[in-house]
Amino acid sequence: MLILVDPQDQELGLLNKTACHDGEGVLHRAFSAFVFDPAGNLLLQKRSQQKRLWPGYWSNSCCSHPVAGEKLHRAVARRVEQELGLQVIPRFLYKFIYQASYGELGSEHELCHVFLAESSHQPLVNCNEVAEWRWISAEDLSDEMAQTPEAFTPWLKLEWPVVLQADTSS
Repeated sequence: MLILVDPQDQELGLLNKTACHDGEGVLHRAFSAFVFDPAGNLLLQKRSQQKRLWPGYWSNSCCSHPVAGEKLHRAVARRVEQELGLQVIPRFLYKFIYQASYGELGSEHELCHVFLAESSHQPLVNCNEVAEWRWISAEDLSDEMAQTPEAFTPWLKLEWPVVLQADTSS
């Protein structure tokens, strides 16, 4: 069950994940995590082919949804550990609303909280969630996104310019 919210991030109730992503989508709370190594490289993941929306697309380190009653920092730490096998201390950066449709298969309509984190460890990925992963420099990611934007998730393309402006070292 996902947490439905209004544009001010006030909770409105719960709705199952499938229904939240049907059609144009229903606004719900979500998060994106950007995990950097000590050298400033980003852990990028390619979404599993099992994903309903944007399977096989490159995306940020981890994205998901908190469960009812769960603090966002805790949700981020939990999902990063479940998907990537990494223990992190997330740092909130900003939040925004976006809507993106994936053809007839559904849409994202999220109030997304964006977090930064650091890890010096190699991930041990959950193959149900992550098809591939790699560490990439900010410059190389920006270049790749400019050259092949169709290879990346829409939320990554929206979040990356803001993340680039952030101080990822603290």
